[in-house]
Amino acid sequence: MAALCLLLVALVGCGGGPAVDAARAQVQSLLDRRAEAVLDRDAAAYARTGTRDGFDNLRAVPLADWSYRVTALDRTGDHATAAADLSYRVEGHDPSPVVTARTLSLSRDRDGRWSVDSDRPADDSGQQLWDQGRAQAVRGERSLVLGVGQSAATLRDYAELADRAVPAVSDAWGARWARSVVVLVPRTLEGMAGLLGSPPSSYRGIAAVTTGATGAGPRAPADRVIVNPDAFGLLGDSGRQVVLTHETTHVATRAHTSAATPLWLSEGYADWVGYRDAARSPAEAAPELAHAVGRGEVPGALPEDDEFGFTGDADGLARAYEGSWLACRMIADRWGEDRLGAFYRAVGAHRDREGAVRDAMSRVLGTTPEDFTLQWRDYVRAALR
Repeated sequence: MAALCLLLVALVGCGGGPAVDAARAQVQSLLDRRAEAVLDRDAAAYARTGTRDGFDNLRAVPLADWSYRVTALDRTGDHATAAADLSYRVEGHDPSPVVTARTLSLSRDRDGRWSVDSDRPADDSGQQLWDQGRAQAVRGERSLVLGVGQSAATLRDYAELADRAVPAVSDAWGARWARSVVVLVPRTLEGMAGLLGSPPSSYRGIAAVTTGATGAGPRAPADRVIVNPDAFGLLGDSGRQVVLTHETTHVATRAHTSAATPLWLSEGYADWVGYRDAARSPAEAAPELAHAVGRGEVPGALPEDDEFGFTGDADGLARAYEGSWLACRMIADRWGEDRLGAFYRAVGAHRDREGAVRDAMSRVLGTTPEDFTLQWRDYVRAALR
């Protein structure tokens, strides 16, 4: 009886034996063919691998690479669920692949051929833009804008904003970065949240965010600027340019941003670049902090990282950004713009947060955090009174 049981296990694949290994190899081969069809823009070949859902959504995306790697297979008879890593590169922008986890449902026909029934983000992964509908692409001189549910004219407007942001950032930061930006424009706030894998409430009122790996070096995939069209659409022309320039600054500085970089510096620097060419007074650019200062409430310390949470008090979040901007503006005014950039790079060069700001302030600015904070409080009071 024991020998018969072992024979049956091998035949039906219970418990993950040779039958499961063979099925996994077959599924990997299927996904290799599916990926090849995506790159070849071959709708017929894609349909032969299973559902055609998603193929048209990808047509406009300029892809340099697209591949799957099966990481696990759960099979029950003629049905299976595969976990796979999808790797892809956007042509002209990604020096290394973006890798995202997917869950694929599969079925096997009477001839033993597997096919894909569905392909969706894994539970712990965000959506890709084409998961939300047919993507459109607009290339600017220095940008690529991908959108869903947006008109071509709207996407061109984003490209023009991004094209102006890139040289503005290079003028402030320097030219040693990719000098191009990828902007994703979903249909709604809910679409933005889906791309980020978070609830919409986390980003309500936030016009845009930038995603990417900090300190990953020049071979990291390009950052993505993800727009919240609901909030972005409420801004005037100047405000839209400030936002895109701010987010493009994060793209440029990413390689020099690390765990040692406090958010007051990364966000304050991005705001400083964003407002650098804008004709706004400090009170106009920092209205919430100006109101607080008018009430005699000058902040006692530079903003902590937890003050930048999107789910907290909106007024407090605004004051955190505004105080950080004024800190970087003060460095540019008193020490010079070059020193501000050097200070940013010096902080990011540390591996750990502890001591990074103190060391960089000593070496680059010739001051201490305690003295800097006192100067900043006086600067805030004078700028906003």
